[in-house]
Amino acid sequence: MENPVKITAIAITLNEAHNIEAYLKSLWFADEIVIVDSFSTDETVALASKHEKVSVYQREFDNFSKQKNFAISKAKNDWVTFFDLDEEITPALADEIIEKGKHPKAIAYFVKRDFYFMGKRIKYSGLQNDYVVRFFNRNHCQYNANLVHETLETEGETENLKTTLPHHTYKSFDDYTAKAHRYSALQAEMLYKKGKKPNYYHFLFRPFYRFLNQFFFRLGILDGKEGFVLAYVSAFSVFKRYVNLWLLYRKID
Repeated sequence: MENPVKITAIAITLNEAHNIEAYLKSLWFADEIVIVDSFSTDETVALASKHEKVSVYQREFDNFSKQKNFAISKAKNDWVTFFDLDEEITPALADEIIEKGKHPKAIAYFVKRDFYFMGKRIKYSGLQNDYVVRFFNRNHCQYNANLVHETLETEGETENLKTTLPHHTYKSFDDYTAKAHRYSALQAEMLYKKGKKPNYYHFLFRPFYRFLNQFFFRLGILDGKEGFVLAYVSAFSVFKRYVNLWLLYRKID
């Protein structure tokens, strides 16, 4: 099937062999697929390279923004999608992207994500309005300088797509907490570069408030046990962020 608009699908990977085949299959509508891999030690690169439309680049990971901007620079087409491999690109979403691409009225399109954790759809916990840009014109968009929780800065009109995006972020509890710890380390590095110094307020109040806010104020309690686990891990990640920051100042690994 030849699409009316040429689309490049982009992704960054690290040890995604368990996801890569399904991800590539879901991108049937893309004219080219660009994978930027952070030197995976599994079969990610080998599996991706088997596909005709796929171009694989390997780049040492420094931070998410630079990695994603590098990937965008490798796209041959102006219109790109940028999905994570734990996001499910449904046929309905693909169809809507194609339709929007025919006569675009915006330079970037947001998608609402449906968050799944431990096999359960999380409807609250602060994730009620989780919108992310996943289809955009690369000439008018670039990721900001954040090392983690990077956002795409857009210069022009944006719109929301109607179709939602299932987000299956959970593989195992150890994997989920390990990811949270990696994010905490990157956030600590950002704060260190800004000259922010931790104190008792950051160690005691900030984690407690994160749990309180996510579980009660943002209705995580309505997500049941899964909501509690999410809030607890999130609170501990805040604590870990400031421990990492403190260790940076003390020059301790």
